[in-house]
Amino acid sequence: MPWNFPLWQAIRFAAPALMAGNVGLLKHASNVPQTALFLEEMFRRGGFPAGSFQTLLIGTEQVETVLTDRRVRAATLTGSEAAGRAVAEIAGREVKKTVLELGGSDPFVVMPSADLDRAAEVATIARCQNNGQSCIAAKRFLVHTDVYDAFTEKFVDQMRALVVGDPMDESTDVGPLATEQGRETVAEQVRDAVDKGAAVLLGGQAPRVPGWWYPPTVVADLTPDMRMWSEEVFGPVAGLYRMSSYQEAIEIANDVDYGLGSNAWTTDPAEQERFVNDLDAGLTFINGMVTSYPELPFGGVKHSGYGRELSHHGIREFCNIKTVWVG
Repeated sequence: MPWNFPLWQAIRFAAPALMAGNVGLLKHASNVPQTALFLEEMFRRGGFPAGSFQTLLIGTEQVETVLTDRRVRAATLTGSEAAGRAVAEIAGREVKKTVLELGGSDPFVVMPSADLDRAAEVATIARCQNNGQSCIAAKRFLVHTDVYDAFTEKFVDQMRALVVGDPMDESTDVGPLATEQGRETVAEQVRDAVDKGAAVLLGGQAPRVPGWWYPPTVVADLTPDMRMWSEEVFGPVAGLYRMSSYQEAIEIANDVDYGLGSNAWTTDPAEQERFVNDLDAGLTFINGMVTSYPELPFGGVKHSGYGRELSHHGIREFCNIKTVWVG
């Protein structure tokens, strides 16, 4: 499980799985060991039988030994695409079930009939939640040319108003990124776009102060040869795309390997139905921010993974159907 929502991500698996009668082993991200131990203690205090949920404080190099143990019947991973491929490869050799949630580059489509004030407000939250370090954060903002200028002005103003500072301060909106490498990757993606002709409307430069800071940033005029077009940007950086038709919006939205969440902003019922059908993603939210609700199934398609967490679908992912016939 990953570090970015270290309690919620693990509970999202554990609650449905244990509810169905399974037990769980947690190999958490190496930078959140205290959270991992707390989760094990929480299940113990909650009255679950001993061993129902155990934390393994092990390194990545020991994961294959766990996955190949005959007592382990299935695995789920939330993390990078590379980590997902590695787990799936091992589990495939062992013929074991996997569920993978591997991140995303969610489109946020704004059509002419949208409530632009509300769309800009939600776009800012959707891009910068958890400092932009969220798989279901909106990352690519596809705006119809009829409302592009008006939306862009509102969106940039909202992003500019965010307070960058100490994450322990209640008034802070955006804190530092989690790792130095994470910050450097975001900076490289922005530099690559600028070097190839993109326009920075806000931010775009890491401050020269101690810490892994990166400011709220808006980059426009993106083209397919830029890394930001196809890669997931794991920080508070929004990519703006101007499109002139519904069909163009769908083509740009689906022109990535990811397919986790998607947003469409339109008050036209016919357009809403078309977006639901045409956006190639595991989740589509109309006039709202993609959110992982406990009562709704969660998961993606394409390189965002497969399988579902939460809801009754999440419970059944780690159950087997058994046919019984009595003569």
